[in-house]
Amino acid sequence: MRQDIKKAFSDVFGKTEELRVFFAPGRVNLIGEHTDYNGGYVFPCALTIGTYAAVRERGDRLVRMYSENFKEDGIKECSLDDIRYKEEDGWANYPKGVMAEYLGSGFSLPHGFDIVFWGNIPNGAGLSSSASIELVTAVIFNQSHHLQADMLDLVKMAQAAENSFIGVNCGIMDQFAIGMGKKHHAMLLDCDTLSYEYAKLNMSGLSLVIANTNKKRSLAGSGYNKRRQECREALQDLQKHLSIQSLGELAPSAFDTRAGLIQNETNRRRAKHAVYENYRAKKTAEMFSKNELGQIGELMRESHLSLRHDYEVTSPELDALAEAAWSHGGVIGSRMTGAGFGGCTISIVKEDAVQDFIETAGARYKEQTGRKADFYTADIGAGARELKEDDYGDSGTCGTFDPIRPAKRTDFTP
Repeated sequence: MRQDIKKAFSDVFGKTEELRVFFAPGRVNLIGEHTDYNGGYVFPCALTIGTYAAVRERGDRLVRMYSENFKEDGIKECSLDDIRYKEEDGWANYPKGVMAEYLGSGFSLPHGFDIVFWGNIPNGAGLSSSASIELVTAVIFNQSHHLQADMLDLVKMAQAAENSFIGVNCGIMDQFAIGMGKKHHAMLLDCDTLSYEYAKLNMSGLSLVIANTNKKRSLAGSGYNKRRQECREALQDLQKHLSIQSLGELAPSAFDTRAGLIQNETNRRRAKHAVYENYRAKKTAEMFSKNELGQIGELMRESHLSLRHDYEVTSPELDALAEAAWSHGGVIGSRMTGAGFGGCTISIVKEDAVQDFIETAGARYKEQTGRKADFYTADIGAGARELKEDDYGDSGTCGTFDPIRPAKRTDFTP
């Protein structure tokens, strides 16, 4: 991939002297969905697939960007003195948003770059291609301009870019997992305090299998921001009687005794999911440390059912894939991953059963939905960084991926 992106850069921008290559992974959340913006825990890991960027410094303040995944869009340009959201710039608004955050945070950006991006994350799969391109851009500017911001600063800027520049009120999990990822480890992250601990995953004899429904979704257009508002309203009802700052502060037993304080029944179900999913994330990390695979599988199943019935963010396609996985004897656990409304499931599968699982689940899924699912095995990798000669970023058996085409600005809730 390193040589491929160098050649791509040469084809677009010419000479490749002093060319540097950067990488930011995608991420998958093993469990802990829609808890991040509710002050709860998540349990994600970085993947060995992601976004590559070949970069050459310029002598002026122009930034020229090109994506190998969207060749038809051509070169996108902006000046560091005039960074604005433009609907016609599509994917390029994500890196522009990061540049705007740098400038808004008081960093000096003395010159621009020519950049070629090339992603191998599945299109529309919920594996955070937007956060991946944000973090790779943040690392480019940080290291090339010797800004000495730490990774947590970059993570926060990338999240702010998506919130304010793009218009999606995402939590911090995606950017955090991509920036702070560690090879062979997941991380249990408290999204309220940003305290975290790495958990080494014993995947001996097991594989992570990502199944893409091939049903695209837009976070804001699909109801993501609405779910945030419903949880906020539930919290406000609870705060009239309880001294809490987030739903993540409540244990399931405490929630059960006070759920009646939430006036709206829909909001009550949304809050129930957030509270119980928070518990499941913490419990899953504990079960990994004890290698209790059966309990991990049951927690993943409970997570999906809660997302289906209480949070209502699954889809017939996601449900069909999850149910096909649950019925297969080689599957430890399976659930939807990401924001929902389409995208992917994540399954932990016994290594010797992977091929049969893919064939069986794929056939059942097509029979039920009329769609063809794509399946990928993925390795757990390190976080965003500059690639050196002995670091090739991706080492997984993941096939060929395309990055997510961002939603148009008109799809976002103001």
